[in-house]
Amino acid sequence: MAQLSSSESLEAAILAAIKRAFEQGELLGTIPVAVSLERPKNRDHGDYATSIALQLAKGAGKNPREVAEILRSHLASLPEVSAVDIAGPGFINITLNRSSQAELVRTILSAPTSYGSGNALAGVAINLEFISANPTGPLHLGHTRWAAVGDALGRVLSAAGADVTREFYINDRGNQMELFGQSVEAAALGLPIPEDGYQGAYISDLAAKVVSDNPKITELEGDVRRDAFREAAYAMQLAQQQGVLKTFNTDFDIWFSERSLHEAGAVEHAVEKLRKQGHVFDSEGAIWLRTTDFGDDKDRVITKANGDLTYFASDTAYYINKRERGFEICIYMLGADHHGYVNRLRATAACAGDNPDYNVEVLIGQLVKIMEGGEEVKLSKRAGTIITLEELVEKVGVDAARYTLIRYPVDTPMVMDIDILRRNTNENPVYYVQYAHARIAAVLRNVEELAIPMGLDHFDPAQLSHDRENELLGTLAEFPRVVAAAAQFREPHRVARYLEELAGVYHGFYADCRVLPLGDEAISPLHSARANLCAATKQILKNGLDLLGVSAPERM
Repeated sequence: MAQLSSSESLEAAILAAIKRAFEQGELLGTIPVAVSLERPKNRDHGDYATSIALQLAKGAGKNPREVAEILRSHLASLPEVSAVDIAGPGFINITLNRSSQAELVRTILSAPTSYGSGNALAGVAINLEFISANPTGPLHLGHTRWAAVGDALGRVLSAAGADVTREFYINDRGNQMELFGQSVEAAALGLPIPEDGYQGAYISDLAAKVVSDNPKITELEGDVRRDAFREAAYAMQLAQQQGVLKTFNTDFDIWFSERSLHEAGAVEHAVEKLRKQGHVFDSEGAIWLRTTDFGDDKDRVITKANGDLTYFASDTAYYINKRERGFEICIYMLGADHHGYVNRLRATAACAGDNPDYNVEVLIGQLVKIMEGGEEVKLSKRAGTIITLEELVEKVGVDAARYTLIRYPVDTPMVMDIDILRRNTNENPVYYVQYAHARIAAVLRNVEELAIPMGLDHFDPAQLSHDRENELLGTLAEFPRVVAAAAQFREPHRVARYLEELAGVYHGFYADCRVLPLGDEAISPLHSARANLCAATKQILKNGLDLLGVSAPERM
């Protein structure tokens, strides 16, 4: 049997024990497909606890403690288990022998970058659309939150085995694009910007750049000139968005143009497909989708009586397009003002013959408030309205901005305190985690200087018997489950919170367990074992920070 060095291997051992109990007629009912394990807060209660006996009791026709006793006899025989205790109505507490748990170091260092990855979503093609923006100005704070969280979600989904395509939806069609073109044209010609147009210093900068690149553009007239300004400024603003996202460690596989849907006849194609499904109807000269059949509060117009297409027409065509491109799950990450989209997107999926509980997911992000000097920051120097992604990065840096935006659940409003994020103290969470990584890097440099034997050829797991070592090993063992849960529940903040816990546990270990020899103390196998434990911890900190798109510095 494999060493029980992680919760996953212990879960497999418990399942095997349950199967043996069923085979021997000790238990009846249904064999579970999974076993839930927890890490008890009080380690006097063991390394792991499970309530599986309570789950099996009814089918077995026994009380939970009887079931727990049966499982204890099987689990206690495992050489890696030092104790199995039953608590309360039938909870099973399991204590591993220390050397067995310490084998986790070997597991991590044998496959360092892949530790934490899994295959729960192997073969699942996911389209992750996590920014939808007009190419009419800088990306604002709402986009910035999705840029960080969406990118991290893509990373944890990939770590769970999914085939993830990251997609940016360019809202490059409609009235906002026309107003944008008019605003840039007016700024270039020295005319007043339309009352409902775009303001901000960036409009004047775009206008100057457009004219600089094409001096003869001002000689054009009427709609031709306006279209020329719009298209030139559009290309420049989109390039600016792409550039700033790249500096934010956020990359997209596809930049999908809303225009392209209409140019390719995707709306007509979607209407035809949904009509065949029986959900499109005509009324009062307009074309409708009967979304009320699937929980929407009202049916939706696709084409108005005057022939104009609605925004919903694009949304519908875009969903059909994604599914026809082969994506099994379509995840939409939308802003706080888009709650109305949830039911209509789910209804659209149902109208297309899909399962809205599986094929489409909508995550709604809440607002971000920035505090600086004790006051809320609202105005942007460049855009004239709300804070932009660039300005946030200028204030705190990429790592602090990304980490802080990711570490909160997206469905809750959050406050970013700029003053805290500028401090190199433990109250700054990204500094706290990165410092743990840098501290270990410094320790390992000293290990090398002192010629302490390192590597698995010099690792004796039996040396790691201190309570602090056991606590650190237990925390490291949780990493795969944390990553799996972050992917399953679409919650990358779980990784950030785990890293903060791991950093704290490591600092406790560092305080109580001497890694380097003192003075003339002879180098021993214990020093080597602890050095390897440090290396494993450093690796997991790096793996976790990589999932968040945050750097793991060697020095701070």
